[in-house]
Amino acid sequence: MAKKQDIRTILKKMVNLEDENHNPSNNDSFNQVLERARLGRRGFLKGSSSLAAAAMLGTGLAFGADSTKQAGKAAKAATDLRFSFNPVAKSIADTLVVPEGYTARVLLATGDPIKSGVTPYKNNGTDNDFEVRAGDHNDAMHYFGLNRAGNGWDPSGSDRALLCINNEVCEDLGFVHPNGPTNYGPESTEARPAIEIDKEVAAHGVTIVEVVKQGSTYEINRDSRFNHRVTAATRCQISGPARRSPMMATAFSPSGEQTRGTLNNCANGYTPWGTYLTCEENWAGYFNRREDDSARTAKELASFKRYGIGNATSGRYNWSRAEAASNTDLYQRWDASKTADRANQDFRNVANTFGWVLEVDPFNPNAIPQKRTAIGRFAHEGCWPAAPVEGQSLVFYSGDDARNEYMYKFVTAAKWDPRDANRGQAAGDKYLDAGTLYAAKFNDDGTGEWLPLTMSNPKIANYADYAFADEADVLINARIAADAAGATKMDRPEWGGVNPVNGDVYLTLTNNVSSSGGRGVGTPLNAANPRYYADAKGETVSKGNVNGHVVRWREAGGNHAATTFEWDVYLFGARASAEADVNLSGLTDENDFSSPDGLWFSEAVPGLMWLQTDDGYITDTTNCMMLAALPGTVGDGEAKMITNKSVPLNGDADQQVKTYMGQAASPMVLSRFLVGPRDCEITGITESPDGTVIFVNIQHPGENSESATDPALFTSHWPDGGNARPRSATVVITRNDGGKIAV
Repeated sequence: MAKKQDIRTILKKMVNLEDENHNPSNNDSFNQVLERARLGRRGFLKGSSSLAAAAMLGTGLAFGADSTKQAGKAAKAATDLRFSFNPVAKSIADTLVVPEGYTARVLLATGDPIKSGVTPYKNNGTDNDFEVRAGDHNDAMHYFGLNRAGNGWDPSGSDRALLCINNEVCEDLGFVHPNGPTNYGPESTEARPAIEIDKEVAAHGVTIVEVVKQGSTYEINRDSRFNHRVTAATRCQISGPARRSPMMATAFSPSGEQTRGTLNNCANGYTPWGTYLTCEENWAGYFNRREDDSARTAKELASFKRYGIGNATSGRYNWSRAEAASNTDLYQRWDASKTADRANQDFRNVANTFGWVLEVDPFNPNAIPQKRTAIGRFAHEGCWPAAPVEGQSLVFYSGDDARNEYMYKFVTAAKWDPRDANRGQAAGDKYLDAGTLYAAKFNDDGTGEWLPLTMSNPKIANYADYAFADEADVLINARIAADAAGATKMDRPEWGGVNPVNGDVYLTLTNNVSSSGGRGVGTPLNAANPRYYADAKGETVSKGNVNGHVVRWREAGGNHAATTFEWDVYLFGARASAEADVNLSGLTDENDFSSPDGLWFSEAVPGLMWLQTDDGYITDTTNCMMLAALPGTVGDGEAKMITNKSVPLNGDADQQVKTYMGQAASPMVLSRFLVGPRDCEITGITESPDGTVIFVNIQHPGENSESATDPALFTSHWPDGGNARPRSATVVITRNDGGKIAV
C-alpha cells in the first residue's frame, strides 16, 4: 500500500552532494599542511602588518607594483561606470525587493502553460502535463535574439527572442502533488505511482519559450512554434570521445550512442553559433543502487565512490520503482545496479551517461540534444565561453560544484571560423567533440597552471589508484583524472564568467563547511582558499569557509587557451559586522553577502557584473540577494596575511595564510540590487541586447516549509500570495525611466 511520509524526515535523509566530500585525493598533502602550519607558528612575527609579513617572505607575487599600475588602466572602463540606484536594504520579508525606480514582474512560473490552449496552472498538484508547462526550480537562462525572418539567431534581436531556462529539480517538498509525494526519497524501497514519477521527470530539464517585446517589457508568445521542453525523459545523443565506449552501453542503447534525459540542470553556457549549453550538476544522487560491492569491478567501485553513488540508496526520488503495471525500462533505467549478465542488458552504466554538458538548439525543436563528452563528466556547474577570436581555439570554463572539487576548462581542437556562426549543432560537432580538457592548479605564490587531462599526461597514464583504459575513460572519470594530475581542491566551484573589458575570468566559491571534509577541518588551507573561522546563526555555529569567496585569474598573454595564469581573490563574503580577518573585503551593510553562487557579466554594459547568492548562513538577517558589481582587474589589490583562529588541521592553533586580494569593495563598486522572498535562491540572469531589461530567476521560495499541503506551514507564498503554494519563477526587471539597468 502506498505510504505518505513526513516531508521534513525525508529531506533530512536525502543526500546533498554539494555538501558531501567525495574527494579522497591527497592533492593538498599532509606535507603541505605541515609547511603551512610551520609558517603559521614560526614564520611571521606577531603583530606584523600583512604587507610587512609579505615582505619578510619576499613577495612571490605574480603581480607586483608595476603590473598593478598597468592593471589600473585596464580597469578604467569599469570604474567610469556609476550605479543608478540606491542600495536595497537587507530583508527577511516574503517579497521581492528591487530599488526605488525599478519594477519587477513575474514572466513565467512553475507550471505556467508554454503552449496556447493549455489550461492555467492550478497550483494544487492536480496538473500532470509538464511537457507543455514551465518546469520547476528555474535556474540559469540565456536570451537568444530572433532575426527579422523569425527563423534563426540574431544576437542583436530585441523585438523577439527565445529564452532558455534551466529547470534544476522538481520541488522536493512535493508542492507539485495534491498531497505531497508517495514512497519518496533515497531510503524508500516501496513502489511509487507512475503518475508522480512522470510529473517529476517532466518538471526537470529546460524550458524554451519565445518572448516578444511589449512596450518596455516582454511577454510570452504561447503560439510560437519554438516553445518546447527538454526533460529527464528526452532522447539525447552521446557525442565526442566517450560515444560508443563500452562504459556507456545500456539496455536502451547497447552501442553507447544514446541515453534518455538530462538532470539537475543548474548553470549554463552558450556558443558563438547560437546554441544553448545546459549543465548536469548533482545528477549522481538520482540513481537506485542496492547491491553488494562484490558484484562490481574495482574500477567501477572507484568511480562510484568518487562521484558519490553508494550501494544502499534508492536515489533522490526513488524513480526506479514505479507501480508494477507501469514498471517498464522507462523507470528501471534509474537503477544503476548490475541485474543482468551483460552491460547492454541492464542499466549498470546509466550513471556514466549523466554529468555532461548538453547542447540544445533552441531554434530547432526537432534537433536531438547532444551530450558533449569531450568537456568531461563531473557535477557541471556551467560552461562559460571566452570571447571567440577568429583563427584561435574556443575556450569554455566549468566548475565542479561540490566541496573540495576542481575548476576545469576545455580548449577546442578546431580554430574558430566566423562562417560557422549560424550552423547550429553542426558547428557543435566541429568544435565541441574534440579538444583538451584541463584542471586548474592554484599555486600559493599567486600563479596557476592548467593541467591536461589526457592519456599523454604521465601522471594520468601511470596513476596508481586507477588504471585508465583510454581517453573516454579519462573523460568519464574526469574527477579521478584531475586527482591524478594534481589539481587544487576548491571551496565548491560554482558559476564563472569572463569579463569582456579585460578578459579576466571569475569563479564563485560558495563555501566549504563540513565536519568531515571542510576547509581547515578535513582540507588544508591554501592561498586560494585561505579562510577558516566560526560564524553564528542564532544558536548554530558553523566553521570553515562559511561565507565563501570569489577568485579570478588572468590567462598568460591574455590568451584564454594558455596553460598558465595569475590569480587573486576578488571578494570575500562575510557579515559587515565580522572581524577584519573575516570581512577582508571591507563589506558594509549596503553590500555584505554570503555564499556567492550565480555570476554573470553584462554584454550590453561592459564592466557590469552581477553576483547572486544561495545562502543558509546569514539568512537570519537577510534572504538571498543579487548585487551589482564594477570589478577592476587581477592585481588591483595587495598581498594579505590572514590569521585564522584555532584551525583543527593546525592542531587547533592559529594559522596564518598569505593570499592575494583585490581592491576593497565599497558600495561604489559593489551594491545590493535585489533581495528575494523567504527561503529562495537567486539564480540565473540574462538581458535584452540594449541592457534595458533583465530577466532573473527566483528559485524554490519556501523550501524550508514544514508541509506541502498546509498553508499555515509554508514559509513563503510567493509569487501568488495569500495561501498559495510557493513557486519558482522568472521575473522581468525594468527601470521606470526606460534606462539601462543598474547604471
